[in-house]
Amino acid sequence: MHPAITAPEFERLRHLTHSHFGLDLRPGKETLVEARLRKRLAQLGCRRFGDYLDRVARDSSGGELSLMIDALTTNFTGFLREPAHFEFLGQTILPALKKRPEIRIWCAGCATGEEPYSVLFSLYERAPGKQVRILATDISTKALGAAAQGVYSEEKMASLPAPWRAKYFQRGGGQWAGQFRVKQDYRWAVEFRRLNLMEPFHQLPRFPLIFCRNVMIYFDRATQANLVARFADRLEPGGYLLIGHSEGLFNSQGALEYDRPATYRKRGTLA
Repeated sequence: MHPAITAPEFERLRHLTHSHFGLDLRPGKETLVEARLRKRLAQLGCRRFGDYLDRVARDSSGGELSLMIDALTTNFTGFLREPAHFEFLGQTILPALKKRPEIRIWCAGCATGEEPYSVLFSLYERAPGKQVRILATDISTKALGAAAQGVYSEEKMASLPAPWRAKYFQRGGGQWAGQFRVKQDYRWAVEFRRLNLMEPFHQLPRFPLIFCRNVMIYFDRATQANLVARFADRLEPGGYLLIGHSEGLFNSQGALEYDRPATYRKRGTLA
């Protein structure tokens, strides 16, 4: 018999995920929570969700907390997802930064890496020889591990132009047949790092462009507003924040101005 989460247990989980990760688990998500955590409860031999939450609380390493958030969130992504942003990258961002010897971009909530690699390849295609460095962060250690490996199935590669597959990837053979790996010469340009966006990140440098797409859908409006303000602080004057096209900042953008759908700009001029 699978355990059902009780109302007090769900409230406890809501408080835990919101305080640590900003996750907005609203009432009505009980069935989703049960489905996503049931396997972990079985692995640990926990008969009740309360027992599992006790175990999470006792784990001073934070490892179980990380596994829990991995299970509760969806790392859905894809190459060249929301293509309008990549057109914007080539038509607006790159010309503004053409005099720079190096372009640095932050992809926050990078999941399994398709987004930062898409950014990298798009820049290399439009500016061959340009030095590019991408910081790619996520809260999921599992997703980051996959991203750093840079191995993708043929199905996931379908949205990439065929010449890109030949140029930027190695095709696997034998047990790796049907798999493609980002070539080492390109993997080095992306730094994958674990980062909880609810924690301070003022130590990061300022960037001309930050991607944070389809991440803030998990947060309530107050958390979104706080995060956007901190993103604005890490943008250069004239820099851009790109969010998912299904997201909206409402009145939370503060220091950022609406530029176009899913695109917000900090006051000033990129140089």
